[in-house]
Amino acid sequence: MTKPWTVIDLFSGAGGMSCGFSRQAGFELIGAADAQLGKPSSAPGSLGCNATYTANIGLAPVAADLSRSDPLAVCQAMGLAGQRPVVLTACPPCTGFSRTLASNHRRDDHRNGLVGQLSSYAELLGPEILLIENARELVTGRFGGHLRGLLRRLSSIGYQVSAATHFLTEFGLPQRRERAIVIAVRRPLPLRGLPDLWRGWRVDPKATHVRRAIWDLPPVAAGQAHPADPLHVAPAFRADRCRQRLSAVPHDGGSWADLRASRDTSGLLTAAMTARAARGDLGSHPDVYGRLWWDRPAITIKRECSHVGNGRYAHPEQDRLCTVREMSLLQGFPRDYQFTGSLSNMYRHIGDAVPPLISYQLAALCRWILTDERPDAAELLLPGSHLVPGDLVRP
Repeated sequence: MTKPWTVIDLFSGAGGMSCGFSRQAGFELIGAADAQLGKPSSAPGSLGCNATYTANIGLAPVAADLSRSDPLAVCQAMGLAGQRPVVLTACPPCTGFSRTLASNHRRDDHRNGLVGQLSSYAELLGPEILLIENARELVTGRFGGHLRGLLRRLSSIGYQVSAATHFLTEFGLPQRRERAIVIAVRRPLPLRGLPDLWRGWRVDPKATHVRRAIWDLPPVAAGQAHPADPLHVAPAFRADRCRQRLSAVPHDGGSWADLRASRDTSGLLTAAMTARAARGDLGSHPDVYGRLWWDRPAITIKRECSHVGNGRYAHPEQDRLCTVREMSLLQGFPRDYQFTGSLSNMYRHIGDAVPPLISYQLAALCRWILTDERPDAAELLLPGSHLVPGDLVRP
């Protein structure tokens, strides 16, 4: 029997990247590390994502702050004992690159330097393939010098490298999510990307709609879990006013802006909403208290998706936030994936994650690079996700 291709996952989070590799034939996870930081000011371990990772992947990540830890010490803590992984995945925090924070257009966040540090792990571990997933601004943003420096270093030590941005909806994710994907392969292995993997095929656009991903989940009220699935639960409203506001938002794509049209509902606006409405300025976040559309992909799911006041995260019809299970399906997790910890942390685990529906395809891409045998299109569909072979069409 051929030995499995070994994989190490840095910044492993709740296991979004590892999930795809663990469920794609031929790969074995042998190490993972994450600091479990909810935000920069949080105490180490506060996010609790390592428990979710362990519950699904069966491997306990090392709790290490990779911005401060020596790479050799991290590898020793993972118990690698000289093992050289075939694949190294690394998804450092994207918050410092994301355009959604105004400060990122002016100031280089200290966390962005983690990208350059990945060359130390590549030199130490010598993987055949290095994969990085991050915000699109890693490639296109003002502080792309971090990535350019990494690519120069990787090229100098024997890797071919590519960096591109993709709308992941093109590959079947029921969410409009644009991400940067960096692939480095050790020469003379061939350098390929997701567009190469999908050449000759595409996903039916209807398969990327919210309806396809969550339509069959039973109704639940805010704050009540479904007895058949404890993760089919959304937070209860802390204030009646919030519940009344969402109840007044029209179904299937409505938002707080629609409440301006009637005297009966305009009284539900917050002071900030009323002020913006008076100026005719909906602000930079018009999706606040917004409902998803049934027949469109979801908007980008972020780590702040645990409240209807943070974006268009409400159910298309039911008066509540999308449940943990619904949100995870929209993020490309398989239906049997488990999340642990507080309700707010579970939403953060989902929003921070690499969509497993995509990492499963990246694993298939790695197998193609390693064997020169191109996978069939059906091998790109993560079992347990919403995609089925009938969703594959020829262009």
